[in-house]
Amino acid sequence: MKKISFISGQEYLSYWKILFVIIFALSVTFRFINLDQKPYWDDEAFTGLRVSGYTEYEVVKNVSELERIPVRYLAQYQTTNPDKNLNDTITSLALEEAQHPPLYYVMARWSMQLFGNSMVSTRALAAVISLLALPSVYWLCMELFASAWTAWMAVALLGISPFQILYAQEAREYSLWIVTILLSSAALLQAMRTDKKIDWGIYAVTLAMSLYTFPASITVGAAHGVYLITIEGLRLTKKVIAYLLASLAGFLAFLPWLLVIVANLKHLTSIVGGQGNMPTLSMMKTWAFNLSRMFIDSNHERAVINFGVENQLTHLIQISLVAVIVFLAGYSIYYLCRYSSQKTWLFILSLILVTCLPIMLKDVIYGGTRSIIPRYLTPGYLSIQISIAYLLASKITSISPQQKFGKIIMCFLFSGSIFSGVLISQSHHWWTKSHSDLNFQDAKLINQVERPLLISDGSMGRILALSHLLKPEVQLQLQPNCYTCRELPPSVFNKDIVKVPDGFDILLFAPSVELKNTIERNYQLQPLNFALWRIKLAK
Repeated sequence: MKKISFISGQEYLSYWKILFVIIFALSVTFRFINLDQKPYWDDEAFTGLRVSGYTEYEVVKNVSELERIPVRYLAQYQTTNPDKNLNDTITSLALEEAQHPPLYYVMARWSMQLFGNSMVSTRALAAVISLLALPSVYWLCMELFASAWTAWMAVALLGISPFQILYAQEAREYSLWIVTILLSSAALLQAMRTDKKIDWGIYAVTLAMSLYTFPASITVGAAHGVYLITIEGLRLTKKVIAYLLASLAGFLAFLPWLLVIVANLKHLTSIVGGQGNMPTLSMMKTWAFNLSRMFIDSNHERAVINFGVENQLTHLIQISLVAVIVFLAGYSIYYLCRYSSQKTWLFILSLILVTCLPIMLKDVIYGGTRSIIPRYLTPGYLSIQISIAYLLASKITSISPQQKFGKIIMCFLFSGSIFSGVLISQSHHWWTKSHSDLNFQDAKLINQVERPLLISDGSMGRILALSHLLKPEVQLQLQPNCYTCRELPPSVFNKDIVKVPDGFDILLFAPSVELKNTIERNYQLQPLNFALWRIKLAK
């Protein structure tokens, strides 16, 4: 008779420890590998601009006053320099992009001064910050569930989440926002549990940090208030008073920048993303697709809008994966409400509903597309990932047949996330970096030309992003469009950009319709790429 061997509990636990170590190693690898492989896109170029201390108005004015400039001239607007200081960085944001508070940009300036202005060092700050989300979510889950299994599962899901990896590799403030959301939430729960002044003070500090990272943290603070007041039975208890005082301290600390936002509100509404309209059904499809990207992301941009139909098999697989993840998210919230304590599920629901529902309803009722931009729904996505972590941990640690179900779902999510991470690490472009694929292709074509002169009246942000990819000898003749300026500098109107000089191989990049039509009246345009033409001999 064969002897049947069993795995001891200690050995079983060791296997899980090995798995989580592997997941953590992948989390670090995916964040730092090939940081310079994906080109800058417009928003990252604006990060460099703010860190440099210049305003977009100054850049547009300066380049419009010069007939032609070498591409290296733009480097001063993408790096730290002795002519501008930290106060100039803050002033640049206040004047043109007050919707971006200065905390991340101050950190980025210090980082660039210490470690240099390369693309790797610039993005590495966001990657390092992103790693802080892992202990932060562990702390939050321990406060919510008092379960190390759930906490480690949440760490694993966030560590290899494509959404987390993508924003960890972007020179913007969103990885810091993720960390401050988790920290402020965990600090609130700890303060409620201990009711100590020091813990309420920690909550006030983390809330202020979150507000100084991204103004939408106001809704996170509101969700915290809804949760606490509901738990306390709508009574003015000692904890409610402590929360109100701590929140007041956090908001008072943010008041100077809030006044800057209010003073510039009209300007901000004209430049903040999420304008336009979309059919409700298409919007709901996009919500579902964006939710699936928290776990599996194959970078199919067209699918964001209409799920794509180029390849029927790919189309079917995408819809199936999206459906599975949406169902899993819904079931995890049901399971959370059914089997966890009220204090636990109410916190998750408050964070989802208070932060996400107003944006989604506003888009549906009054028009707009902000809710299809995933970063605006970050608090809700974090909450859903935590609820799925609780579901998986509960199933895996049970002794029922559902344990196998939990392991299958866990393997499905881990495999999808790891596969997505591998794709992200090897790709030159992803949906989070608008225009970067076109800029990469355009730069290759421009750099092959012997004596290139680039003419453009396109976006200053896109031109700055492209400049990182061009060889030093490329010449630029610019009359750029200013995205965050309150008005265009007079030099823009006075410049004759249509004058084509001799002795160059002349290219037209991202032109306005008016400029393209004007050039075509006197010259032939040979299309090279979507936004790039070669200007040939006169007709």
